[in-house]
Amino acid sequence: MYLTMNRFRVKPGQETAFETVWKSRDSQLPQVPGFVSFHLMRGPSKEDHTLYASHTLWESEEAFTAWTKSEAFRTAHRGAGGNADLYAGPPELEIFASVQHIAA
Repeated sequence: MYLTMNRFRVKPGQETAFETVWKSRDSQLPQVPGFVSFHLMRGPSKEDHTLYASHTLWESEEAFTAWTKSEAFRTAHRGAGGNADLYAGPPELEIFASVQHIAA
């Protein structure tokens, strides 16, 4: 498995707008080969931001890389820079490769 995670620092009072942008976008993910799951998570709020993280699980690094080079990726991210006023800084991408998996 391969996990990509973006952390977003959202300005105070912009949480609903941020969540609306994410919930209403055409992610294209369900039809992408190698896609497993996606989660948008809300974290703690601090004085200057609320932390969010998006987690996307892939079958492999190759599946993720293919997604980033696809037309579906370009479609899903079209207009992403248009909401800069929601953020307290740029998103931070983190990538992880699985070294152990335990299932229920």
